[in-house]
Amino acid sequence: MEVGEKPVEIESIPLRDIAEALSRTRPFAEVNLDALPGVDRVERLTAGAGTVLLEPGARFEFYWLLLDGETRAERPEPDGTWTLVSVVHGGEGFGETPILCGRTNSIFRVVASKDSVFVRFPLDAFWALLACCASARKVILADMAQRMQAYQVEALHREKLVSLGTLAAGLMHELHNPGAAAKRAASQLRENLLLLQQLSLRHSANPKTPVQLECIKGLLEQALQGCRVAAMSSLEQSDAEEAMGEWLSTSGVENAYSIAPSLVAMGFDREQLACAREFFDAPEFSDALNWLGALVSSVSLVCAIEESISRISDLVMAVKKFAYDERSAARALDVHDSLQSTLTILGHKLRLKQITVDKRFTASPSVIQTRGSALSQVWTNLIDNAVDASQPGGQIEIATWTEPEEGDVAERLAVSIGDRGTGIPPEVLPHIFEAFFTTKTQGSGTGLGLEIVHRIITQKFGGTIQVESEPGNTRFTVRLPVKGPTGS
Repeated sequence: MEVGEKPVEIESIPLRDIAEALSRTRPFAEVNLDALPGVDRVERLTAGAGTVLLEPGARFEFYWLLLDGETRAERPEPDGTWTLVSVVHGGEGFGETPILCGRTNSIFRVVASKDSVFVRFPLDAFWALLACCASARKVILADMAQRMQAYQVEALHREKLVSLGTLAAGLMHELHNPGAAAKRAASQLRENLLLLQQLSLRHSANPKTPVQLECIKGLLEQALQGCRVAAMSSLEQSDAEEAMGEWLSTSGVENAYSIAPSLVAMGFDREQLACAREFFDAPEFSDALNWLGALVSSVSLVCAIEESISRISDLVMAVKKFAYDERSAARALDVHDSLQSTLTILGHKLRLKQITVDKRFTASPSVIQTRGSALSQVWTNLIDNAVDASQPGGQIEIATWTEPEEGDVAERLAVSIGDRGTGIPPEVLPHIFEAFFTTKTQGSGTGLGLEIVHRIITQKFGGTIQVESEPGNTRFTVRLPVKGPTGS
């Protein structure tokens, strides 16, 4: 046992010597201490305020009973701080939950917050106490149930916060790029509008002939169709811009190489601009082409703003689908939409590791009838885990299919999410759906992610989840009844 700086006094004493003190505690209030076979001696421990009784990772070797004082359990956080988990007061016991759950090591730090006196029961004495004393067993099991419920509620809340953090991080990354693009485009559009005004005033000072007006009208119509221009390859576009810039320069156009990319991007070629060169003299031709360049650049910027806003709108719609929680008794849920919305939210993480997603959505129908919710939380956990398990440049496979009714098994919609990472060790595989089981470092995981996934799938949706894993291929397969858990 690791302790703090203050000295700890430990003495082994006969049980009968502290019978009176024990009778004032909850577990022993109704226990006949003269008839406890297998429990002859216990340890009495005196600790000053601030003494650390257990560190995270320390082995559980005792059931503790606090005779006097106060003790708190604290969880370590990644930033080095400690979060209060529970407080034990005089007359209460602790330590039964990890022992009865089979945990061998502590995940908390246990500290005496006041000067305290404890009685410690070694494991053999604790098991003997449970076996021979019904009243103590009742109190200890009730304490365990209460603590387990509190741990699960608190850990579930933390897991939801982790999911919310993943969602928020995804949104920040996803919204930043289109938002920044729209801002840049709007700023440049303002400059273009000022330039257009100057060129228009200068260009309108000289009356135009009918053929000049007809030429300008054709160029204007071409410019306003810019958002629908077919994209070129990088090499084709570079060659076209170079040729356009050279032609404009030899034609005496000011800023020839600056406006050439905008004209090419909007689909203009030299033949379409020939009318302007033919019907305008050199100074007017330069002004006309600069005016046209500013115009097509402005149209291009409007297209960029429109595309950015559409992207933001798509993200908002994805979040609405992700967080959708129907309050009616039953509803239809499109699993493909649910999966796609989750992929949209996690898109930044996929791009960060340059992971591709192979989608094979063959389920038909892809809609299930359900009274459950939180399916997006299932996909978030499974896909996020697959991303974490994948190497940079790897691939995640998501497939759906429909399994027809067979015997007593109703029609089901199946979803598999696989990665090509190192796999789950065989000794870990049987425990991955257990509450609080985690292979992550202390403070970086609650051990509830997959337990919550299992609970949502089985209890809310009446489905099943299976996992297969070997190096280079780990696959979770979820099966959901098409007509819901009640068959409605």
